[in-house]
Amino acid sequence: MAKQIQKEIQHGVDSWVSLGNRRPHLSIILVGDNPASHTYVRRKIKAAAAVGICSEIILKPKDVSQEELLDITDQLNADPRVSGILVQLPLPDHMDERTVCNGIAPEKDVDGFHIINIGRLCLDQHSLIPATASAVWEIIRRTGIETFGKNVVVAGRSKNVGMPIAMLLHTDGEHERPGGDATVTIAHRYTPKEQLKIHTLLADVIIVAAGIPKLITSDMVKEGAAVIDVGINYVYDPITGKTKLVGDVDFEGNRKPVFQTKNLITLPDNTGILNKCTNAPRLHAAARRTYFFDC
Repeated sequence: MAKQIQKEIQHGVDSWVSLGNRRPHLSIILVGDNPASHTYVRRKIKAAAAVGICSEIILKPKDVSQEELLDITDQLNADPRVSGILVQLPLPDHMDERTVCNGIAPEKDVDGFHIINIGRLCLDQHSLIPATASAVWEIIRRTGIETFGKNVVVAGRSKNVGMPIAMLLHTDGEHERPGGDATVTIAHRYTPKEQLKIHTLLADVIIVAAGIPKLITSDMVKEGAAVIDVGINYVYDPITGKTKLVGDVDFEGNRKPVFQTKNLITLPDNTGILNKCTNAPRLHAAARRTYFFDC
């Protein structure tokens, strides 16, 4: 699936450039020396290059001031060469991430975190949608998972993942930005496990993005339901003595006969790849100025 999306993006970029337009350009601001952030940024640069998108990394020390960072985003906002801007999160504690995200011009906000993009998403209008939510939407659309009139549980309420996923799935399929027409229940870390199980057993689709290992077990899912796991957790593996990446779904429990799902799609296999692919089409859209904002 990810390879097909990559081909589609590359074709779109090549067609755009062949018409005499400037090649899309992504500027990534990376603050500090967080190893995970550096790994993510390298992967984004590689993914952009694979589809013909130019990119650059602006590296700043962890003690850079918020004012200096906002000055950089102001310069990039005004630079016609730059199609999209991405500030790698998390930022150091002395910075307010919301202020920094809102410092990026909405039409160049590749992450989709600007308050205007979030607002337009909630109003079913065209906007730049956060990457993981876009990835989940692509998985649902391309695998043919039915959402119209279905019960969906989204476990996780983060503003960057759970909330936009819920917005995409519950909204009207005939609006400007079509939604999934599903009945959506949002659960979170304070939803009692027994209450969560009541909701998930009724669900036709379960999307898990809570960041809690083994949150969903086989006895919590009805036969034929689709499960999409986008949780990211690093846990200690007593067998290897190292940390490993796991999702929020109990994979061991899922091997039991009772767990007969229509689809079990996990982040390590699919969504991580799709996250990289879904950044690229939004950057291409920004380059084409597909979205218009009254700022």
